[in-house]
Formats: sequence, C-alpha cells, structure tokens
Amino acid sequence: MIASFAFKYGHVVRLKGGDPFVLGRGMEEIEAARSVGIDTHYIPGVSSAIAVPGLAGIPLTHRNVSKSVWIVSGTDAEGSITNDLRLAAKSEATVVVLMGIATLSEIVRVYREEGKAEANIAIIQNGSLDIQQTVAGSISTIEAQAEQSRIGTPAIIVIGDVVRFFHQHKSETIERDEDQLR
Repeated sequence: MIASFAFKYGHVVRLKGGDPFVLGRGMEEIEAARSVGIDTHYIPGVSSAIAVPGLAGIPLTHRNVSKSVWIVSGTDAEGSITNDLRLAAKSEATVVVLMGIATLSEIVRVYREEGKAEANIAIIQNGSLDIQQTVAGSISTIEAQAEQSRIGTPAIIVIGDVVRFFHQHKSETIERDEDQLR
C-alpha cells in the first residue's frame, strides 16, 4: 500500500501510534519502500511501552525501586513467549511486555518458576484513551483479575515493583476528582 500510494500520489505518510522502531515494523516498511526506489524519512514517536505506564502513574524506573527496564515482545514469530522474556524474568528490572495478552498464562508460569509469584504486575488496556482500563495485582492473581475485568487487546503488561505506584496515583486522582466535585 505504501508503494502504491507513493507512486499514485507522489508521496505517502505512514502514521503509526507509538514508535514504529519499538517492536513495530517500521524498518521493514522502510526497506520495502526503498527497495522500489521510494525515498523515506523516519520521524520518531513515543513508544506505548514508555508512555502508557507513565500515564497510568507507573514510572518505569525509580531511584529506590528499579534502575532499568526491559521492553520485550510477548510472542515470537511462532506465537510462543520469547527467550528474552525468560531472561528478563530473572532480572530485578521493570519488564514491559508488548503484545503479551495471548501469552499471559505462559508469562505467569515463567515468573512463578523464577520464584516471583508475588511480583507486582499491571495490565493496561487501551492506554491513553478514554476507555483505558487497568488491572494491577500480583503474578499469582493477575490471570483471574484480567478475566474478571475482561481485559483484551490492545494492552501492555508491566511487571516489577514500580507497579505499586499505580495504586498511589489512582487514589490521588480519585481524591482530586472528588475535591473538584465539592
């Protein structure tokens, strides 16, 4: 479609939510366009892996809690969890999983095998939209919570101690909203 529209109209803009170079197909699309002689320009976006947790009041790092972040895909080309996710589960870093809802039970299993059944986890569906829905709990409770809340895609998963800030942010937001109503 990119090539077809570029040749038909002289130019095309491929607008992508987030950043197409963070677990997106941005480079594949650029390579395809360049292979047929179309000049391309990349304009970076803000990845949902960073923006969505922040909007939910979850910092990905915090001086006293987490000093690094892994951003991993929830699935590989065959639909299984990635080896990177298994490695990330061994770390103390915050782990952000994109495209992981379909493999949530496998992700939970990996964290349990690492002895992290009580690790904090949040799932944020439709991040940044008016219909955003967030569930937060522990590895041991999240599957039931997600099922009860009917969490689906698109959603991101955040695992780590920083998730505890979601509850503080949520209560502060509720208190502010109640104060404004008075």
